[in-house]
Amino acid sequence: MSLAARAVPPDSPRLRALFAAYAGWYVSRHFHAVRISKASPPPIHDTPAPLVVFLNHASWWDPLICLLLWARWFPDRRPFAPIDAAALTRYRFFERLGFFGVEGGSPRGAATFLRRSVSLLQQPGTMLWVTPQGRFSDARERPLAFRPGLGHLATRCSRQPAPFPSPPPATGHVLSLVPLAIEYTWWHERLPEVLVRFGPPVVLPPDQKRDPELCSAACESALEVTMDALAQDARDRRPEAFVPLLSGRAGIGPGYDTWRRLRAWSKGRPFDARHGTL
Repeated sequence: MSLAARAVPPDSPRLRALFAAYAGWYVSRHFHAVRISKASPPPIHDTPAPLVVFLNHASWWDPLICLLLWARWFPDRRPFAPIDAAALTRYRFFERLGFFGVEGGSPRGAATFLRRSVSLLQQPGTMLWVTPQGRFSDARERPLAFRPGLGHLATRCSRQPAPFPSPPPATGHVLSLVPLAIEYTWWHERLPEVLVRFGPPVVLPPDQKRDPELCSAACESALEVTMDALAQDARDRRPEAFVPLLSGRAGIGPGYDTWRRLRAWSKGRPFDARHGTL
């Protein structure tokens, strides 16, 4: 087995698929809907070239939302993501889902992230999900400030030859960097909405590919643009601007909704529990 193959966490596709199904059920119990912006849908990648999705870290729910996105849009890829090494010790089964531990805020952790990320991206059909801010942060926080890892990863991958026999993406880049914005907000229902928007892949000029700081700055700018666009979508409150990925609960409560249902039935009217339809 090669060094690159040994660096890949011992993930279980079957357990990941089962957990994705559970995540859908669990998220539907706590949110009214998960919606993806129509204005910038997920990018289509028809080659096994490395793919990195980098996102803002707004909530504890982010990994579950990313798992739903993976199941819907990237099921043919093996997803991996760094996680705090202490958290992985507490939730060991996360490793079977594709997480690998990184010691936060230390040179050794940074080296581990870079080494393992480069190694797993050399495996055909893999993808990496990262939150380069390295901490929870409000979706309105500006300017974004990434930790150095993503910039160094982009630089390192750009220096290496394409690890696959198939041609690289149409952009000519060995590595695709795709920004992803996530927001959690309330619109018309008792439960909140999850809003998601992908940005176009980051295109790095040749001079930026050699400089980690320039790579990082380009990615920060791309994610800020995507987050600003999603924030405007959230303020507009237009469900028709999104594609529903998942529909969750609606209504006020079991008792009151039962009474409203019976009342509608007695009058021969259809019943819709959503407050937004009033």
